[in-house]
Amino acid sequence: ANTIQSGTVIEGHIKSEGSIRIDGILNGSITTKAKLVIGKTGKIVGDIFCQNASIEGTVEGKIEVNDLLDLKSTALVTGDVYMSKLVVAPGALINGSLKMDSKSNKTSLSGKKGSFEHKKAV
Repeated sequence: ANTIQSGTVIEGHIKSEGSIRIDGILNGSITTKAKLVIGKTGKIVGDIFCQNASIEGTVEGKIEVNDLLDLKSTALVTGDVYMSKLVVAPGALINGSLKMDSKSNKTSLSGKKGSFEHKKAV
């Protein structure tokens, strides 16, 4: 697995065949055919295209996950999100539209689209 450590800032597009963990900052898009993990200190300002994703940090941009998107309690996502399966922990924040599409599971929320804004009380 590739790791972008905390304190590292990358400008540009990342493309990988393998899994990637981001604990630093990426100003640009990322594409991987495997799993993307964004740690608590990780931040991506750009679009994400991956097979699976686990997010603890911050994303500002479109997210397209072919399979499972797992948003941890510290996740902050701003942008439109497309996935087949979704797990959201209490405390995760999503600002944008969600579209769930599972071609393999007809009993899912296939094709349904929703839009909502969730903000933590101060």
